[in-house]
Amino acid sequence: MHANSAFEQKNSPHYFHALGNLLPGLVLAGAITAVAMWAGNIAWVENLGFGALTLAIIFGIILGNTIYPSIETPCAVGVHISKQKLLRLGIILYGFRLTFQQIADVGMTGIVTDAITLTSTFLLAMWVGRKVFGMDSQTVMLIGAGSSICGAAAVMATEPVVKADASKVAVAVSTVVIFGTIAIFFYPWLYQLNEHYQWLQTTQEGFGIYIGSTIHEVAQVVAAGRAISDEAGNAAVITKMIRVMMLAPFLVILSSFIARSVPSSKQSATKQKSAITIPWFAVLFIVVAGFNSFDLLPAALVHQLITLDTILLAMAMAALGLTTHISAIRQAGIKPILLASILFVWLVVGGALINHFVGMWI
Repeated sequence: MHANSAFEQKNSPHYFHALGNLLPGLVLAGAITAVAMWAGNIAWVENLGFGALTLAIIFGIILGNTIYPSIETPCAVGVHISKQKLLRLGIILYGFRLTFQQIADVGMTGIVTDAITLTSTFLLAMWVGRKVFGMDSQTVMLIGAGSSICGAAAVMATEPVVKADASKVAVAVSTVVIFGTIAIFFYPWLYQLNEHYQWLQTTQEGFGIYIGSTIHEVAQVVAAGRAISDEAGNAAVITKMIRVMMLAPFLVILSSFIARSVPSSKQSATKQKSAITIPWFAVLFIVVAGFNSFDLLPAALVHQLITLDTILLAMAMAALGLTTHISAIRQAGIKPILLASILFVWLVVGGALINHFVGMWI
């Protein structure tokens, strides 16, 4: 009898109505994702460092400012689910791209370099963004996260913690696209200059660690590293993966900081600290990476899970693009670009010095 009632509930008009609300938006985000993944596999596009995630938000923004407004009503629920729920699931599954053994391969040099670069870049973003430019904390934190950790994925993962508007997220992702793309071509050129003038003594592997610890996106790191050599590319990717793994503790610390700052910002009479919002998806991300380190699953299954993860993250990026209006990005003004440019200069110059001195000490 219970089974029959469950079947009736599942097949009730309310159930089909809810499903009908979800499908249009999910199908739209999925279609954009399919095109983005196809385009991302085109050789010349891949060589430029434009991965599926970057292309998904670009295509989403194009449609979001042309066709989407006329079909927004039936698609809104599914697009919202893609932007929120699928994003969190995608961040969790991102752990299957990593293993703790990768940390051992690069050693303490990569870990310490990543930690110092991440911390200094984010703190610089907070100081320049808030004190110098007077920007809002949400935009500053998003740009800081994207620049210091892993580009668009970090921006998207930070959004639920800071509870930012879609327009602010899009502004932050745009800075990642701009300066990450510049980095793809700039770093190989910088390597050749350093080889000629010998500013800093480094090997191809050492320069790969420099690339992995300072360039925004994983795809951009791959493109820049491989342009130098396979050795540089491998070191760059491993270092970048370690940097990606720092996303989870970063989000927990950021969540704690935001929770502690609420009473003072609202001048609460009780002066009680608000409860810390633990981003469980970030914690599960580390758990999945740890599980993946034991190599318990067949390689083919892990590959399928990584493909599923790319699809989920790309759908989230597509949904973000659909809900982003160019007018909102223009309204943000020049300050976000100036902040991101300062962080880019710091990553290039300060990152080189950090890599140099850490390499000397360790």
